[in-house]
Amino acid sequence: MARLSDFRDFDVALPGGGTAYARLTGRADGPLVVVAGGISADRAPASDAGRRGWWEWAVGPGAPVDTDRLAVLAIDWLPAAGAAPDRPVTTQDQARAIAAALDALGRTRADAFVGASYGGCVGLAFAELFPERIGRLVALSAPHRAHPTATAWRGVQRRILELGREAGREAEALSLARQLAMTTYRTTEELGLRFGGAPPPAVVGAPHPVCDWLIARGEAHAARADAQRQIILTDSLDRHAVEPERVAGPLTVVGFTDDRLVPIADLHELAARASNLCRFVEAPSVFGHDAFLKEREVVGRALRTALLPLPACPEFAA
Repeated sequence: MARLSDFRDFDVALPGGGTAYARLTGRADGPLVVVAGGISADRAPASDAGRRGWWEWAVGPGAPVDTDRLAVLAIDWLPAAGAAPDRPVTTQDQARAIAAALDALGRTRADAFVGASYGGCVGLAFAELFPERIGRLVALSAPHRAHPTATAWRGVQRRILELGREAGREAEALSLARQLAMTTYRTTEELGLRFGGAPPPAVVGAPHPVCDWLIARGEAHAARADAQRQIILTDSLDRHAVEPERVAGPLTVVGFTDDRLVPIADLHELAARASNLCRFVEAPSVFGHDAFLKEREVVGRALRTALLPLPACPEFAA
């Protein structure tokens, strides 16, 4: 069996200059699947010996994206931490970085692209730019264009980050921006179920229990994030736009009716206009936009259904 011992990290020289950072894991001789997540995701969707992957239940041995059967490619989003590009970074730029990673591997195409949230937007951009280099595409909670309401929320987050940088309080700004983001990722129903009826604090102005939860999430994010990079990536998401009619390959669209960042009506439009829609999966979820991380049954079934037709590895072939 030709298999990577664990994973292989490699640098990718970009056509216009600069470097992207990529990881290949799974079966070296298996069908190649690109996996991409939200703006906080990186090249490690699967767990390794020293770190839990950001999508560890969905990517790994025996998982819906099965690394016993598939080769999995993932990248760190551009720009690298500390980099200061002189122009906006678009989802098309990220797609070109993935194409360069395929070149570095000597692969002419990805047999499938699985993208969630920002990663799904990049997948749509990749399928539009490189129709000959993609087999099938699964886009989860990912529209063909940003909704103005989502842009409004992210715009407030960027202004918080800019203010924090100017005041020399970047960590606090990162935490606050993440706290605001969490209220858009999750639903009012979930927060009501988790925190409804909780006693208020004894001191005026002290955090309520729901605020304590947000503060913990914000501080955890601030410990590993970079404010400038966060500004660039949220801006990239708000600039995202593709023409659904130009998206190549069989397309599976997965959306959640309670997602406030990506209204289900936008995904209905994407599906209606797509030239090669294979499947549309729609489901409710108390987790809102984070459903792709939480709804294992719905998402896992959609992934297995989309990836099962990929050709078998030699030892599994009839």
